[in-house]
Amino acid sequence: MENKIAVTALHEDVLAIQKVYEQLINCWNEMNSKGYADMFTADGSIVGFDGSQANSRKEIYDHLSAIFADHAPAKFVTIIREIRLLSPSVGLLRADAGMVPRYEQEINPKTNAIQSLIAVKKDQRFMIALFQNTPAAFHGREEDAKKLTNELQQQLQKESS
Repeated sequence: MENKIAVTALHEDVLAIQKVYEQLINCWNEMNSKGYADMFTADGSIVGFDGSQANSRKEIYDHLSAIFADHAPAKFVTIIREIRLLSPSVGLLRADAGMVPRYEQEINPKTNAIQSLIAVKKDQRFMIALFQNTPAAFHGREEDAKKLTNELQQQLQKESS
């Protein structure tokens, strides 16, 4: 019986990390800088697509508030590739992401990214310690870049229907 309980707890933690990531993406897509920043630990960090960094919940909030005040950025479309626990209280999520300009229906291949998220469990709740959004440039591997864009476009169509 103990093994079943352990597997159930493991599964619940994986689902909790997935939910945290999905909420983060929704906050971006809704241009909700407060909701986005609130997903992080007090000392959480982000590394943006352009390499910009924000280190603390307040810096993350300020950084995103400035972005959202200036313009409406493209929305994310994501495919989660992996979620695993590194310890009972730390998890890793990896995903591929594409961006769709608002009111359009095509992924912009120049903004495809590989995303990594480290979540830590505090008070029985997972929060984000680090979120990194790295360009999926695939230098010299044009077929890999096209394949990713096609997968993300299919995901967008699936989500739109």
